[in-house]
Amino acid sequence: MKRKPPARVAQSSLQPSASIASRRHWLSFAICLFLALAVWAVFGQTVGFAFVNYDDNQYVYDNPQIIHGLTSEGVRWAFAHVHSGNWHPLTTLTHLFDCQVYGLHPWGHHFENVLLHGITAILLFLVMQQMTGALWRSAFVAAVFAIHPLHVESVAWVSERKDVLSGLFFMLTLMAYRRYARTQASAKKESIAFLRSPDYWVTLLLFVLGLLAKPMLVTVPFVLLLLDWWPLRRWPIHSERISFVQLLWEKIPFLVLSAGSVAATIRAQTDATMSFEKLAFPLRLANGLTAYATYIWQMFYPSGLAVFYPHLAKHVAPWSVGAAVLLLLLVSAGVTVGSRKHPYLPMGWLWYLGMLVPVIGLMQVGSQAKADRYTYLPQIGLYIIVAWGCAELCGAWRHRRAALGAGAGVSLVALLVLAHVQTGYWKNSVSLWTHALACTSENSLAHNNLGLALAAEGKLPEAIQHFEQARQLKPDYAEAYNNLGFALATEGELPEATQDFEKALQLKPDYAEAYNNLGLDFAVQGKLSEAVQDCERAVQLRPDYADAHNNLGFALASEGKLSEAIQEYERAIRLNPDYVEAINNLAYLLATSQNAALRNGSRAIALSQRANQLTSSANPVVLGTLAAAYAEAGRYPEAVETANRAIRLARDAGNSNLIGTLASQLELYKSHGEPRRR
Repeated sequence: MKRKPPARVAQSSLQPSASIASRRHWLSFAICLFLALAVWAVFGQTVGFAFVNYDDNQYVYDNPQIIHGLTSEGVRWAFAHVHSGNWHPLTTLTHLFDCQVYGLHPWGHHFENVLLHGITAILLFLVMQQMTGALWRSAFVAAVFAIHPLHVESVAWVSERKDVLSGLFFMLTLMAYRRYARTQASAKKESIAFLRSPDYWVTLLLFVLGLLAKPMLVTVPFVLLLLDWWPLRRWPIHSERISFVQLLWEKIPFLVLSAGSVAATIRAQTDATMSFEKLAFPLRLANGLTAYATYIWQMFYPSGLAVFYPHLAKHVAPWSVGAAVLLLLLVSAGVTVGSRKHPYLPMGWLWYLGMLVPVIGLMQVGSQAKADRYTYLPQIGLYIIVAWGCAELCGAWRHRRAALGAGAGVSLVALLVLAHVQTGYWKNSVSLWTHALACTSENSLAHNNLGLALAAEGKLPEAIQHFEQARQLKPDYAEAYNNLGFALATEGELPEATQDFEKALQLKPDYAEAYNNLGLDFAVQGKLSEAVQDCERAVQLRPDYADAHNNLGFALASEGKLSEAIQEYERAIRLNPDYVEAINNLAYLLATSQNAALRNGSRAIALSQRANQLTSSANPVVLGTLAAAYAEAGRYPEAVETANRAIRLARDAGNSNLIGTLASQLELYKSHGEPRRR
């Protein structure tokens, strides 16, 4: 009897494995494609959204260090200065990059967030699959992460670039660590053997980049230790090749970097950190415990989500704190009981509890009670518990695959729809804050910022109502007084506005914006010496404050100090090259100055043409300046034609005062006279 050739045996035994591997490869590719499409289905709409008036001004469009794009000065500033109360230079560099590539067009900044989030979701799937070998459970975890409504804030908010960027480096860190752990499985049993591993140093580098994106990743050493428990199974009870001391030695460099990041963050957030006199530790603890439980509830029932939840710890009912503690204790007890048989339980639960520690409010920064964005990475631990737990619970069911598939499908469709709706609230500031007021109570910040958004749309009576409500809810709210004063000044109620600006400065003596607004208020009232004094104080407090330099220039010009005024306008334009008002003011002064030595018709034309371009030839004031510049340069036919266009626009806007001024200047241009001097 003949034996079969060995080659044929080997071929037949290897063929099914190759087929399975190929099928798994294509399934993985399809899942990655699905994740990308799901992210775009929810968040793709944001490319048509505007910036919002909550931190986006400080992070991007009103920050003179950012709007110039990737300059050497900007890169140095990113590493050497605190950015909006945070030190995260890598995140700042991405904002510089966006301004370099997209300018101040919001769509590009939003697109970057969506792209980073999509890549992070795909990497989460890949790393979970690599670590556990479970394709569909890993896919479910990644899909929930990709489209959960709690993550809308992290993706749809340009200022939360730090979330999606740190999430990307978090996933890359986990992937590198998994590779390192695999190579260490066959390494010699030495306490410092890890130092000879290139994969270890890659992991450490990626961790550093993550910290430079957002310091919340300080808990990564703890997460790596949990991964050693499951699914990497590197703890001594799983492997005789490594001791617990070795596992801890590996984490020491990570812990040192985390400690450094914590120190830098505390220093950066000194001004924003709330003292224990303002908010006692028991109240912080009560709020933190309630937040832990609330995030779990919102994971399963993501309704009533808002951009800002005011801290109302003094009003937290004892029963709610008790219920939160009971829930946490019950879950912890269940996890402890099932830990040996179901190792993913303690891993997922401690992942959730541990990663939230930096933002649970024990060190209170800001006035929020909690925030959706804080769940971005921590809740992955709960997703793991749900995915693996449901799979095991249904393990004995006859139609297990169909039941799990149907349940997962229904859940994901529901989350996708809810997240799409939630994302829509971020379309602009008005819809964002209107929704926040509908979901929360006693929300002074929402009233204030909705007032700002309405004022920007010219709806001053409605804006004033919201500023007044914000002031009533929080009597020491300096920003609300300042914004109310600005709205009243715009309405022509200058004495009332002065009172609100002065009250804002009483509450916040170093408030540059209030000094700037008060200075402009005095300038309009003709109190020029007070105006100059207050505007100078504003630029002393904030040397990079373009508005204050412009208003100081206006006050100095009104006093007849034209040379000094020109210098201030120039400073404002250097800080913000697209600052239309400053460009127009400088152009008008150069075109109409009584001092012939200061007049410069050609420069005035270049400046006013730039301002006209920025306003799409739709601003009659800018066109009036351009006409004056043409006249100063002796180009009277162009001056006449431009002045006529300005008059038509002013007539359409119903601005009778401007029409009269432009008409009198037009007569001078027609007779080859000179424009009226300032």
